[in-house]
Order: sequence, then structure tokens, then C-alpha cells
Amino acid sequence: MLKRTHMRIMTLMCYAVISFSICTIQKAVAQSEPSTQMTLKDAYKDKFYIGTALNAWQLMGNKPSEMHIAQSQFNSIVAENVMKSGRIQAKEGEFNFELADKFVEFGEQNNMHIHGHTLIWHSQAPRWFFTDQQGNLVSKEVLTERMKTHIFTVVGRYKGRIDSWDVVNEAIEDDGSYRNSKFYQILGEDFIKLAFKFAHQADPDAELYYNDYSMAIPSKRNGVVKMVKKLKDEGIPIHGIGMQGHIGLNHPDIKEFDKSLEAYSQLGKVMITELELSVLPSPWGDAGAELSDTYTYEDKMNPFPNGLPEDVQRQFTQRYVEFFKLFLKHSDHISRVALWGINDGNSWKNNWPVRGRTDYPLLFDRDNQAKPVVKELIELVR
Repeated sequence: MLKRTHMRIMTLMCYAVISFSICTIQKAVAQSEPSTQMTLKDAYKDKFYIGTALNAWQLMGNKPSEMHIAQSQFNSIVAENVMKSGRIQAKEGEFNFELADKFVEFGEQNNMHIHGHTLIWHSQAPRWFFTDQQGNLVSKEVLTERMKTHIFTVVGRYKGRIDSWDVVNEAIEDDGSYRNSKFYQILGEDFIKLAFKFAHQADPDAELYYNDYSMAIPSKRNGVVKMVKKLKDEGIPIHGIGMQGHIGLNHPDIKEFDKSLEAYSQLGKVMITELELSVLPSPWGDAGAELSDTYTYEDKMNPFPNGLPEDVQRQFTQRYVEFFKLFLKHSDHISRVALWGINDGNSWKNNWPVRGRTDYPLLFDRDNQAKPVVKELIELVR
């Protein structure tokens, strides 16, 4: 009887030792492997804000799973379209803030950094902004007053609630010259100065940014630096530069992107805005983001309608990692890195520059599942 009891005790002790060893090994493995609970916003919280763009469908409550990703993975938001002048003031004096209000409220409820996009932009401005009742271009005085009214009304409504604004969007061409927009035709380069002055007057505490695409092109870089330096020398409150991140597998040259980050950081803070990585071919090679440019659909322009091959997926991951390494290198000057959408299905790249294509440019797939690149980006800062 004693012998049998002794054997039972020895057996229990062995089980205890084995269980302890297994627990110890599991704990060590857990400590060495990345936590599945780690999110992008947690990983980069000491570096810069990680943002995403929200669209109208999401803000109207039609995409709750996508909004959950916004809440869990990101700590900054920007409105994709609902704050642009054509949406907010389609008719003179008639402001529609329904979705813009929902956007700001969502950010406030989730303690997020909120970025306003955009106050002055030629592409989605309402036509009435520039013309009189006869269809003729208005005078400098009229356009100035319309700009002031719009900016004071929009920025004033969200004073103290929106942290930063894209005040002027895409005013410089790739060759460094001023874009010949209606704003420029009527007011010359002074329209940029006026926009920043009005925005600062409407909310003195908001950070104000100039935002543009193809910002790694040397000639464009030089043009933007020249413009911003001139305005800052005149005392115009420009706090930073937004570099749109419409990148592809082969463009832009990451070395030139690095040079631009260096140059723009000398002027103030830098934001990486509208970031996505298209894996599809461009009709023009290295494409920017000029919305008026379109291209006829061809099968060769839509090579992956049913999913990405493994080798392309690897290239996609590697390219994102390369850029985030660059962002971390300049993290002392970068205040925000913002993805232009939550998942592949709601990316504008599915329809531009060729309509009807299937692209895969974002960090979450069409089923709202994190791609392998998310783990890699988290590992960069662990």
C-alpha cells in the first residue's frame, strides 16, 4: 500500500515538473513572438500618428466592420471626400455639415487626432465659386470674399475640435510652376497666402498644412520649397507639408522621397498623407494623382482580377516595409502617416486611372483581414 502511494506521489511530481516546463517554454515563446493583440496605433504611438481616411458610406453607418478597424488600428482620421468644398457648400451660402459632423464626432468619441481635408482645392470646388450669374470669372474681390466666407464658416464650426487642416491642396505642377487653376487665374499666387491667413484667423490653434502629390520629383520639390519659404518669410502661418503617398511597386524613387523628407522637414512638420501602394501597371509609367487623367480599360491594365500571386504579395510587403523604415528614420519630423482608406475594396485606386480594375493597395483586404504586411510593420518598432 505504501509502495503504491509512493508511486502515485512520484507520478504527480513528474506531471508537475513537466507542466512547469511546458508553461515556461510557452511563456518564453510568447515573449519572443509578436503579440497578435498589438495594433498599428500601439506600435507607432511613440513615433507618429497612424491614420486612415473615412468615406461617406462608413460615416453613414453602412460599414460597421470597417469602422471597427478604424477604432482598433488607427489613432488619427481624415475625411476622404465629405469635407471638400463641393460637398459642404454645393450652392453658395448653403452649407451641409451632416457627414462632416459625424466624422468629427467619431474622432472625438474615440479620442483620435482629427485632420481636416481640404479647404481650398481646384479639383472638387463648386463651379459657382469662380463665376458670376452670367458665367464669367468673378473679380479678385469676389473670390477673396467667397474664400474667406467658406474658410471662416468651416474652420470656425470645428474650432478647437479639428487638430490640423490641409489648407491648400495641389497648387504646384510637377515642373515646379504654379498650377493654372481658377484660383490662380483670378488671384495669382496670393490665393495660397489668403487661404492660410483666413484659416489661422478662424482657428489660431490648428496646425495648417500644404498638401500635394508627386512630392518626390526634384523639380516639384524645388517649387514647393520655394513657395513655402517665401510665404513663411512673409509671416504666413504654414506649419507643415503633406506628402501624398500614392506609390507603386516601382515609383517613386525612394531615394528621392528621402531627399524630399529632408527638404520639407526644414520648413516644419511633415505628414505622409493619402498613402497606398498600387500593384497595378500605370498607363503612363510613374503616375501621380491628377484626377482629371483617365485611361481606357484594357485587360493588360487589370492583371490580377482574382487575387495577387505570391511573388507580387512579397513585393508589396517589402515595398511598404521599405517606406516605413524611411518614415521611422525621419520620425522626429513626421507627425502623421495616413492610409488613404481602410480596406482594398473601398480604395479609389480600383477606378483610377483605369475604371473597373481590381487593386490591392491597402493594409487590410476586402474581408477586413490584416495582410501579412501589418505584422511586418509592427515588427519594425518592436
